[in-house]
Amino acid sequence: MSGRWVRGAAGGLLAGAVLMGTAACSDDGDNPVSGAVSEAASAVESAAEGLSDAAKKAADQAKQQLSEVKNGVDAKDEVTLGDPGTDADGRTTVPVTVDNTDDKTRSFAVQVEFKDGDGKLVDTVVVTISDVPAGKPGDGTARSTHKLSGSVTASVPTALRY
Repeated sequence: MSGRWVRGAAGGLLAGAVLMGTAACSDDGDNPVSGAVSEAASAVESAAEGLSDAAKKAADQAKQQLSEVKNGVDAKDEVTLGDPGTDADGRTTVPVTVDNTDDKTRSFAVQVEFKDGDGKLVDTVVVTISDVPAGKPGDGTARSTHKLSGSVTASVPTALRY
């Protein structure tokens, strides 16, 4: 298993675990999902042990960003991705557009997965698009944490509006 795949997979697991935890948060104090989220977080921590310092730092940043999401609701259907490209530093970038269908200004946390030509996960990032006015679109850019080679596709496994 290549280091690149392990970093991307661990980052994807981490982001997914944190997003599940934040999406499941409630004020009623009785959350049956919390045990499963804790187990997923433990599995991510174990997988992260073999990551480089840079990958651990990126995963920690994603975890911190997502932990700040309160009262998030599923917004996956409100996200559109553009075509992947490459920036001047050789990193893969993808335009991200969110459509705020709510009647109040909202922010979005969007997890973007990058996959190679074989459909294998090679990286994952979280993009925050803040203060999108009610009924309006908002734009951001997902940028890979490292250089990706070959054909790369992008998808959104999870998005939260808050």
